Amino acid sequence: MADINDSLDEADARHFTRPLPKSAQAQMRFLVRQLKGTRAVADLLGISQRTVERYLKGQLKHPRPALADRMHREVRHRWQPRIRARARQRAATTDGLFMSTRARFGFTAAPGTTDDPRVRHLNQALPPAYAARLFTAQDAGATETQLRAILAEGLGEMYFRDRGRRAQGLDVEFTDIEQLDLDF
Repeated sequence: MADINDSLDEADARHFTRPLPKSAQAQMRFLVRQLKGTRAVADLLGISQRTVERYLKGQLKHPRPALADRMHREVRHRWQPRIRARARQRAATTDGLFMSTRARFGFTAAPGTTDDPRVRHLNQALPPAYAARLFTAQDAGATETQLRAILAEGLGEMYFRDRGRRAQGLDVEFTDIEQLDLDF
């Protein structure tokens, strides 16, 4: 199941102008600088403060895979915030989002129509209004279900109802996301 928050973070990462720190020591140094202390980093990553200090000194160099993933995700989430904000602002005001997904779509429509859910692969551009709503909801701490509802509404409007030119009153259910790529 694809995660919308992770997909948005990956879309942000495409706009970075400098590469992320690669070594565990550099990643840990960046996190300590961002969070202003080893205790905060230890609490964030779920490890001891002493382990953080060992990574900073270079005594530990190869984190276990789960810790390496958490470190990479946290660094990517905090890397180049101004560039991330500029890309999101451009998407929310002028460019919009491009969405490529493979998911199960079901419909609520008039009787006698084909409303059985089925897996579809869709590529669709969404207007800036939906990008702005998605970013605002993510920043407010919205759940995956709420973010999925925003994307479903955008897909319903742009793809299935064709901006109001067909299928009036069609409500789209966006479930069982197998693959999701967002770009802006």
